[in-house]
Amino acid sequence: MPASPSAEPLALYVHWPFCVSKCPYCDFNSHVRSDIDVAAWRDALLKDLAHEAALNGGRRLSSIFFGGGTPSLMPPAIVQALIDAAANYWSPTEDIEITLEANPSSVEAARFADLAAAGVNRVSLGLQALEDEALHFLGRAHDVREGLAALDIAQSVFARVNFDLIYARPVQNEADWEAELGHALSFGTDHLSLYQLTIEPGTRFATLVAQGKLTPADPDHAATLYEQTQAMTAAAGIPAYEISNHARPGQQSRHNLAYWRYGDYAGIGPGAHGRRGGLATLRHRKPENWMGAVARNGHGLQSEEALDPADRAREALLMGLRLAEGVDLGRIARMSGVPAASMIDEDAVARLSRLGLIGWQGQRLHVEPAGMLLLDAILPEVVAV
Repeated sequence: MPASPSAEPLALYVHWPFCVSKCPYCDFNSHVRSDIDVAAWRDALLKDLAHEAALNGGRRLSSIFFGGGTPSLMPPAIVQALIDAAANYWSPTEDIEITLEANPSSVEAARFADLAAAGVNRVSLGLQALEDEALHFLGRAHDVREGLAALDIAQSVFARVNFDLIYARPVQNEADWEAELGHALSFGTDHLSLYQLTIEPGTRFATLVAQGKLTPADPDHAATLYEQTQAMTAAAGIPAYEISNHARPGQQSRHNLAYWRYGDYAGIGPGAHGRRGGLATLRHRKPENWMGAVARNGHGLQSEEALDPADRAREALLMGLRLAEGVDLGRIARMSGVPAASMIDEDAVARLSRLGLIGWQGQRLHVEPAGMLLLDAILPEVVAV
């Protein structure tokens, strides 16, 4: 039988669906709103939270993450109400991490002090580029000056700050990226999220590629930029702990580690996913549908799907092998009920190990730095469930 996860800490994800401007990366443009009924949304989110707490009560709570549309424009009173309620339902760890995603606009930065007073102790800032031309290409509303001003405010207000950048952009060469990443490292944050530009179906970028107006970075060039990224961040003392995330020791994102280590997390709010004791939970995505469900049922759940042992083992492997630390096959076996020997293709692991792409330490399997460049190809070969 699968082991109970109840002894492990729980993470809480709060999804705020509203954006203040159209976004080239998602299809939430219908959620652009300038005003909401604050009391109604507070009450609905608290009801959704109470439902999850009744099913997950008594556990330690290691992190809270406010994400989604533009969560930095959530009224601080709602943020504080949710933090206070979560602290009553669960047992917060002494070092609980409470993160809020923010766009680097002056309007949002003006709220940082109030959000910190509400209990937020970490901010993840979507800078995305340190060049105005690149920000325009990426469809961002802020410019470099405004973004850096927001970063300065964030560093003065929050104990922990992360910001993200997107590289391997069209026409970006090695010298360009070296200068931009060097500039980013000069700010001294303890965490950086560095993503290669990917062309997702249904986005503006995909349309431009189809029209011949955008040429994605050559894979070999993107690999060179990736290697450059690893070398520069390691030299600066913030090595990669996940394929796209870099941090000083002890400053890793505890919330994201809960996902990558395949821990339980409660997801509330429109469109929020969750994992609860072998169940995959999903909330109604449209705000109106979610609000209606909360009014009818006391929660916004659209579905709860029982994951079979193979699904759980597969998800844990696919998530965990993104981490530099890799996965503990014994833990996954206890959690899923799938024997460790059945999870992986041992012949593929042995072959990739001889090539220096995969490593073993006891029952812990990890992808070597050289293998991270080939992760998308390695995972289908290694994962056997």
